[in-house]
Amino acid sequence: MSTPYPFTAIVGQDDLRLGLLLNAVSPAVGGVLVRGEKGTAKSTAVRALAALMPEVAVVAGCRFSCDPGAPDPACPDGPHEAAAGVSRPARTVELPVGASEDRLVGALDIERALSEGVKAFEPGLLADAHRGILYVDEVNLLHDHLVDLLLDAAAMGASYVEREGVSVRHAARFLLVGTMNPEEGELRPQLLDRFGLTVEVAASRETDLRVEVVRRRLAYDDDPAGFAARWADEEAALRERITAARALLPRVVLGDGVLRQIAATCAAFEVDGMRADIVMARTATALAAWAGRDEVVADDVRQAALLALPHRRRRNPFDAPGLDEDKLDEALQDAADGDGGDDDPDPDGPGGGVPPQGGGPDDGGTDTGGPDDGGTDAPGPEQNGSGDAPAPGGGAGERQPVRSGEPFRTKMLSVPGLGEGAAGRRSRARTEHGRTTGSRRPEGALTKLHLAATVQAAAPHQRARGRSGRGLVVRRDDLRQATREGREGNLVLFVVDASGSMAARQRMSAVKGAVMSLLLDAYQRRDKVGLVTFRGRDAEVALPPTSSVDAAAARLETLPTGGRTPLAAGLLKAHDVLRVERLRDPSRRALLVVVTDGRATGGVDPVALAARAGRLHASEGTASVVVDCESGIVRLGLAAQLARDLGGTAVTLDELRADSIAGLVKDITAAGRAA
Repeated sequence: MSTPYPFTAIVGQDDLRLGLLLNAVSPAVGGVLVRGEKGTAKSTAVRALAALMPEVAVVAGCRFSCDPGAPDPACPDGPHEAAAGVSRPARTVELPVGASEDRLVGALDIERALSEGVKAFEPGLLADAHRGILYVDEVNLLHDHLVDLLLDAAAMGASYVEREGVSVRHAARFLLVGTMNPEEGELRPQLLDRFGLTVEVAASRETDLRVEVVRRRLAYDDDPAGFAARWADEEAALRERITAARALLPRVVLGDGVLRQIAATCAAFEVDGMRADIVMARTATALAAWAGRDEVVADDVRQAALLALPHRRRRNPFDAPGLDEDKLDEALQDAADGDGGDDDPDPDGPGGGVPPQGGGPDDGGTDTGGPDDGGTDAPGPEQNGSGDAPAPGGGAGERQPVRSGEPFRTKMLSVPGLGEGAAGRRSRARTEHGRTTGSRRPEGALTKLHLAATVQAAAPHQRARGRSGRGLVVRRDDLRQATREGREGNLVLFVVDASGSMAARQRMSAVKGAVMSLLLDAYQRRDKVGLVTFRGRDAEVALPPTSSVDAAAARLETLPTGGRTPLAAGLLKAHDVLRVERLRDPSRRALLVVVTDGRATGGVDPVALAARAGRLHASEGTASVVVDCESGIVRLGLAAQLARDLGGTAVTLDELRADSIAGLVKDITAAGRAA
């Protein structure tokens, strides 16, 4: 077994280390989510924590780590007789992003269950993690069906395996630790709320700290055992401090005044539910125990809020995480004043933060709305005849970015047919989860038994197999895998017209609001998204396909407008993006969303060029929707013609709303089949 990097040798990252240590002191805090850029010691710190955790007593031979003092009466390896038990180190179990459901929850031997009536069960990672740490690296990339299982286990403290009437239950209480890079996409709100604390990490910009990080890492890589030995004393001291804090924790007093501050803070930040209040109370208590105090003070509450609330106050995925510290101080002061004052804050802060570093450095050609570019649009209230003033430093005809309009709930847009892509919530697909539609012979391990088909396959052979009793004689060849239909996530590629014909402030604000609404829908349906924009003389990939919907939203907000309308260039650029993505991920189907008024300018016969580019997409079967942004008295209907060239359908901004035209999905599907 390789020697882990010492926890005390980590340079900087005070919040990360404190969040992990508080969970070591009080596992009831509920785990920690570590958000940050790559290469910031997220995984290193989590793996190093395991060496600091106190040992746990378990029933000898129990695969489910039952506590000998209070064994689980429903343990599959039970019932357990009273015994002293044995001690072993607390486990850190890693859940790979690509793990199967059986690997996570365990698997039943279906053949033995049918033929012998026994529950032959092989435990999964949830059983291994019981009374330890369950670590998920890149937790935001975890498949939805695994997220659902994690949510169930975290909520109930137990894991259930159900297979065609045969069920197994075992305890699964663990410290959930996740790491993620926000650039690769956000977490579902339900899973986000299951993490007690969250911390943001980033690489230091101080030269001395960066030098020390490199120096220690090189020393560790050259001699892991020798490096760990040099930090053994610091590790032992930290382990003793954790043990002492755990012993003190039950005696820490959480006064009514402090409890009022906690409730007032959660109310001021409008967090959902009551979990935030409970987590803050437990965190503040752990902070006091970590500091060696038997009473929670105001500074503990403030530090607890900074750790427990940032990921709970986000109202939508485009909100930046974090807390307004001035508002936090105001809420705490108001609660203290209303309560007649609170205890004086500890002058040394909540526990003095994290342990000392042991000698290392301290952390510390343009168009202005003329006739060939759609100048028929009526000027907006902030336009003159030639449009808005150019942005500072921008080219002629370029306008400053405008804010997007208010997002709204959109109609369901889906890709026609039946796919086999990554699990999601947009288009129909063959999946491991969903409604049963048929059966087939299993390829590899059987995961979802189709009971009726299995019985039907085995029934004709019972006499030949010498069946004499009531049990059914089942062979491996009789087993049938259930085929299921669910939903998949798609690649939604937005092609947005940012030309002069779209540049009126009122109009572009509405267009951005529509795209923002579609991005929010893509987030909820677990899609990948990409953004292509076109204006002036060419098109560009503003954002390559990614799972980070909020990155797409940020690019959209800063999108400049103005210039000619190279519609064909935008469609061809989108074609290049889709071609590359088909090679990277052949199973993920694409939905092309073109946001334009249909006008095209620049070059010889630009409308014909755009039509040819549209037919190129249609010839490859790309599902498409054109969001028609044309406005004004005179309408040319060019967006509808573009939709016909693409083999898709056109919808106006008004029709995109969920409370209008109930048949939108049907229209898109019918258009796709006709193509």
